[in-house]
Amino acid sequence: MITPCFQHHTKRFASIALMMLAILLVGCMGDDAPDWHGTDISGVMPKLEFDLIDSQGAPVSGDDYSGQVRMLFFGFTSCPDVCPTALQKLSQAVSGLSPENQEEVLTLFVSVDPQRDTPERLAEYVNFFGERIVGLTGKTSDLRTLTQRYRTTFGHEEPDAEGDYAVTHSGAVYVFDREGNPRLLIRPEDLSAQAIRQDLVALLEESS
Repeated sequence: MITPCFQHHTKRFASIALMMLAILLVGCMGDDAPDWHGTDISGVMPKLEFDLIDSQGAPVSGDDYSGQVRMLFFGFTSCPDVCPTALQKLSQAVSGLSPENQEEVLTLFVSVDPQRDTPERLAEYVNFFGERIVGLTGKTSDLRTLTQRYRTTFGHEEPDAEGDYAVTHSGAVYVFDREGNPRLLIRPEDLSAQAIRQDLVALLEESS
């Protein structure tokens, strides 16, 4: 039979042992694991792969932009608020990097409104937000395949009397490392440009 006093000390020793185990586990993990601001999606999403058309009308694939940290964002040029706000924040995050690091980061803006977003219109739109943004689009079927690959979707609402229509899409940004591996999911509305920049720097430093 365990006496109350002995039982008290047993619980105390058990608590101390658990604390020491936690400290040892943290130590084994090391200090190199970044404290991400975005959500870690390593191993959860597939690698960056696509076959689309760029803002010059040329066919491109994910491999054409390999060797850089890439931020993939779905939207459309007629988007009234989410797209310009997100792209502006991503641009601010990249512009705050060193000139060398800026050349290592690229934003891929994929329009899910190919009917209106011609290559020429895409080029004018993305150029407004900076040099490190590439406009992409493609056939609706190819866009469906790509969005489904990253577990999202988009939709076109019924046009009004003037023929204008809204497009629904995700506001998330998928971040891939230099090898095209999925690493982070960022929601620009929830993070500052500085927080996004810190995540980008951490990714760049991994293989520098």
